[in-house]
Amino acid sequence: MTIPEVLANEELRRHEFPVTAEQTFLAHAAVCPLPRRVAEAVRQYAAGAMLAEQEESFPAASVRRAREMAARLLCAKPEEIAFVGPTSLALSFVARGLPLRKGDNILAYFDDYPSNVYPWMALAEKGIEVRLLNTRDYGRIRPIDVIGQTDEQTRLVALASNHFIAGWRLELDTIGKALHKRNILFCVDGIQTLGAFPTGVEHVDFLAADAHKWLLGPCGAGILYARQSAQEILRPMVQGWHNVRCPGFVAQENLVYRTDARRYEAGTANLAGIAGLAAGMELLLEAGIENIAQELLRKRAWLLAALREKGFTVLQADAPAPNASGILSFFRPGADMAALHQKLAAARVQVSLRADRKGQNYIRVSPHFYNTDAELRRLLENL
Repeated sequence: MTIPEVLANEELRRHEFPVTAEQTFLAHAAVCPLPRRVAEAVRQYAAGAMLAEQEESFPAASVRRAREMAARLLCAKPEEIAFVGPTSLALSFVARGLPLRKGDNILAYFDDYPSNVYPWMALAEKGIEVRLLNTRDYGRIRPIDVIGQTDEQTRLVALASNHFIAGWRLELDTIGKALHKRNILFCVDGIQTLGAFPTGVEHVDFLAADAHKWLLGPCGAGILYARQSAQEILRPMVQGWHNVRCPGFVAQENLVYRTDARRYEAGTANLAGIAGLAAGMELLLEAGIENIAQELLRKRAWLLAALREKGFTVLQADAPAPNASGILSFFRPGADMAALHQKLAAARVQVSLRADRKGQNYIRVSPHFYNTDAELRRLLENL
């Protein structure tokens, strides 16, 4: 299945993405509807689990294949992928598992999504200094901003790969290279790019992303990437039969963890969720992440010009290509954006209503590759 085929064949599009027959869904930066093959994968798992032991419906070989696909998406190794659930949980594992000491500092962005703020703020109780990144513009994080606000006591920088409202996409390689030259770890909340844009981890130490946005998978089926060398310092924060050696399910005197990223998977896997995640990743790899990224940037350019013509202010409208994303958030000074959001919902055009720290409301639009130009025009007509 290619992107041109989906966009040119409405019957195929509605078959693969049933939501398109019900509404214009342009909110993939929030919680996505499931494609047919993803819902079918979960259904097949559940049907099989009615008739036998649940693990037989999605055996170890299938979990291994899902791990391999996740590694392909990240340009990583399967041994660096753990399935631990929501992004918040994975980031908390990183925050609590690192050997940080009083006097160390970490750098985070206070206006990131709370999942990538609270785990770091909580470290203050251990005497860790939590520095909040200063930026010139809301959500616009440049490499110079990051590097200029670290010092010899900075142990880790925690940022999102793409700001969830401003839509500014980070230059992960540039930032990661500079941090590693200073022996500073780099942790990334990758949920707003994984599945939409190439999100390589060559210069990243940890990355977390749930499946329910651009990956087109079920809620709570998340990925934790941990660089092999970083696994030596990231202590597992949970213990169970799966990540600690227990031959014959007999507890041992010493805690001996697995030697790969499965050391962070304490117990029985969310098999239904992983089955759906695997189907979503297979769909995305079939379409091609580079192709998806190009299509999202094409949609962005088209929407950006149209929104400006209608008199809306678009956040980070001047973002250069490396920083542009599939997220566009806009407002009009003095306009009731909440009422406009309700109007769009009544017209069965699904977008998101978001607000910044100052209380300014924005309409956030986040189409995926399968959304057509006709659907984008429908949005504009209702604006």
